[in-house]
Amino acid sequence: MNIEKQISGLCKLSTYIKEFLHKNPADFNEEDERFSAVLRRSQIENSWFTIENQKFALKQWADLLTETQLKKWLAGYQVAKTPKKVGLILAGNIPLVGFHDVISVILSQHVPVIKLSSKDKTMLPFLLGKWNEFSDGKIQYEFAERLTDFDAVIATGSNNTARYLEYYFKDSLSIIRKNRTSVAVLKGDETIEELQLLAEDIFRYFGLGCRNVTRLFIPQDFLIDKIFENFLHFKEVINHNKYANNYEYNRAVYLLNAERFWDNNFVMLKEDEALFSPLSVLNFSRYSDIEEVKSFIAENESSIQAIVAKPELGLDSINFGEAQNPGLATYADKVDTMRFLEVI
Repeated sequence: MNIEKQISGLCKLSTYIKEFLHKNPADFNEEDERFSAVLRRSQIENSWFTIENQKFALKQWADLLTETQLKKWLAGYQVAKTPKKVGLILAGNIPLVGFHDVISVILSQHVPVIKLSSKDKTMLPFLLGKWNEFSDGKIQYEFAERLTDFDAVIATGSNNTARYLEYYFKDSLSIIRKNRTSVAVLKGDETIEELQLLAEDIFRYFGLGCRNVTRLFIPQDFLIDKIFENFLHFKEVINHNKYANNYEYNRAVYLLNAERFWDNNFVMLKEDEALFSPLSVLNFSRYSDIEEVKSFIAENESSIQAIVAKPELGLDSINFGEAQNPGLATYADKVDTMRFLEVI
């Protein structure tokens, strides 16, 4: 069993990433330049993957991949006695979004057969290569343009794609993930720091992740200006061409339709009951009783990935600023991937 080598390799990968992120580019050696070139290439291939956001994702992973955290996470699971091939169809909405599935399969002692997203095809192969190097060649994985040889499948896509995937893999053991988004609930007494952390939950990765907040609940008398003034440290998002295009388009639509919205020149707030909002728009509604919010969440549970709120509201929530910092035991769609991999 190679799991000890694999864990050791992940810990070395964590150190490798941290050392790179903390280095001044003027001090880069040849290896650092290779890593830096991967980031630049990823941004060229997908302009949503800014260097800043890629580095943010890398830091989150580097902080997670410690021996203590890895062993604590794995302690409750059995590894496979007979390795199986697990097809992985990865999403590409935010950097390294499929990395959790990949490490889950490998640490379960199965072999991932990876279909990369066309939007995120550079960083993951690079990191897997380094992990294999740091693990003395004990990592088995394959890349495929089309899944044909597999024992089980884990796939992530849009609602439309998921319907196709469910049909295509109807005779296979599978996890098929669909569109999800996240919500935030304000109690009304949030501090400036908490509201600024909420902005992180909304704007990180330009709002493209399923853990990004697209729907906000606020008390009846809460001032919109208080929200806007604490979002200002993300005002540079409007300088991103694709984000700006979405903002201008949605703003034009609302103006043409004479719809009411609030605007601070880089994001719009719209009073709307819809769970999902267009990019550059945050839907919100006012509530007088928290039970109204709980009812909405219960009705839309299958489409909600995370809830950001203060613990005292009594919701199954995470703290402000934690939406894009999931732990190793935080599973997409609340489906325990590791438990699934135990029984295939």
